[in-house]
Amino acid sequence: MSGNGESVNLAEPRIGVFVCHCGSNIAGYLDCVALTKYAAALPNVVYAKNNLYTCSESGIAEIKSAITNEKLTRVVVASCSPRTHMPLFKSACEEAGLNQYLFEMANIRDQCSWVHMQEREDAQLKAMDLIRMAVAKAGLLEPQEDIETSLVKKAMVLGAGVAGLSAATALADMGVGVILVERESEPGGLLKRVNRVGPSGEKSVDILAELIAKAKSDPNIDLRLETELTGVGGVVGKYEVTLKGKDGGETTETVGSIVVATGAVPLNAEGLCGYNGSTVITQIELEEQLRDGKFSAKNVVMIQCVGARSPERAYCSRICCLTAVKNSIYIKELNPEAQVHILYRDIQMYGTGNERLLWESRGKGVKFDIYDVARPPIVREGKVEFYQSVTGMTVDIPCDLVVLSTPLVAPADSPTIANYMRIPVDQNNFFLEAHAKLRPLDFATDGIFLAGTARFPATAPEAQAQGLGAASRANTILSKSKLQFSALVSKVTDKCDGCGYCVDQCPYNALSLEEYEQDGQKRKRNRSDNILCKGCGVCAATCPKGGIVVLGFTRKQLEAQVDAALML
Repeated sequence: MSGNGESVNLAEPRIGVFVCHCGSNIAGYLDCVALTKYAAALPNVVYAKNNLYTCSESGIAEIKSAITNEKLTRVVVASCSPRTHMPLFKSACEEAGLNQYLFEMANIRDQCSWVHMQEREDAQLKAMDLIRMAVAKAGLLEPQEDIETSLVKKAMVLGAGVAGLSAATALADMGVGVILVERESEPGGLLKRVNRVGPSGEKSVDILAELIAKAKSDPNIDLRLETELTGVGGVVGKYEVTLKGKDGGETTETVGSIVVATGAVPLNAEGLCGYNGSTVITQIELEEQLRDGKFSAKNVVMIQCVGARSPERAYCSRICCLTAVKNSIYIKELNPEAQVHILYRDIQMYGTGNERLLWESRGKGVKFDIYDVARPPIVREGKVEFYQSVTGMTVDIPCDLVVLSTPLVAPADSPTIANYMRIPVDQNNFFLEAHAKLRPLDFATDGIFLAGTARFPATAPEAQAQGLGAASRANTILSKSKLQFSALVSKVTDKCDGCGYCVDQCPYNALSLEEYEQDGQKRKRNRSDNILCKGCGVCAATCPKGGIVVLGFTRKQLEAQVDAALML
């Protein structure tokens, strides 16, 4: 049906092409008017229009109007990234009465104007190729229906540090039931060991008190202490999580969404710079002394980047400089006569609030010196010896306490948890988000989200904000009455003979073999789980017989694009 209620023959392609200027992003390098004229002359194209911004309200209105007035059966938009804008254009097609799967995009911004700014003639030809290929495929598109499934309106938050507590309490306030799982005997995570939070100077115990009280008293939160995750199955909306309690017994719970907030741990400093736990300690141990009122040193030397930015751990832990500066200020407040010396490679004090702390510490008399990475400081009894590159001299700093700023590292069981949930970790075993800018709190696996230092070292305010963000992301799923998924997934055809080549290749574990009976004989064939499948196409590329295809990317459609690309 068309938008005006008249019957439309979908087998007869009537394609509308909309070329976007995208301000100067595209039109600054491509001739969009010429591209529109070119598109209008392509087979089955009955309407072509160029817009300043196709994603604007007026641009969307033009698409809807053309679907109705020109009786379009396919729509092609030549503009920017499908990743960000395809849902908007598909929605416009649906609102005008055209099945959303009869829409195709040509990315002439990211794949053309942006990457070929200095080769305008070739860029114009490439844009013509991309539009021609999109039109060729669009003519073979078929209507599809979204896949729907029910869900359980409950979440599991793994980890009860500041990020996990923030996520759990936020979800509870949204009316969502939460299973909050913590391996320790008390919630609070690493923040329990911290004295004050920078740059505000707020006591960590004050930040945690309200969150912990809420977690223990809210009827929507089921707090499971001394409990570990031992398995995850199922799919988004119906994850089956297995939990082992302190008594060794296991229980299985069904949840619709999962937030991973397992945190990070300070690096074990054994063997680094003479660490002994008494006169040479780490920043987290200094935090505990300051918190408990047991600090008494008069001459303190802090050494930055111990165990970090090295071949073993190439990353910067982000918060070490802030921690050292914050603690140096607090030491000077406790005893203005105390001498504090910070030896550093370079200072990482991002943000205006943190930068103010740095200048405050200098104003209170905290001394800073750069050390040479090739000649790191040497801790001796009662002093620290370091090479001062500015003067070219070796300097001795007397001290009764050395504090090592060591990085946060991922917990040892992060790869195990990642394996349970089929989520990735980076080379340092921190969990890896789906996209650093577009989906910073999501995993590629639907329904599982990420917060806090499980992702990477973060300050307490950052971890708290990420916990709130992860809760919001989780509730985008849990607030729905049912879940809808793209229809562009794998489909088993009658050519499948159950060879199983594709089963082991599937990165989402969406394929399995099932037995059936035919002519009195037991046979095997493939079975695809439409919820787990992400339409990546590995199975279709693996199958030598065409026994499995990906809807929206069939062999016929792809061949049409290839033929169009090779057309002279």
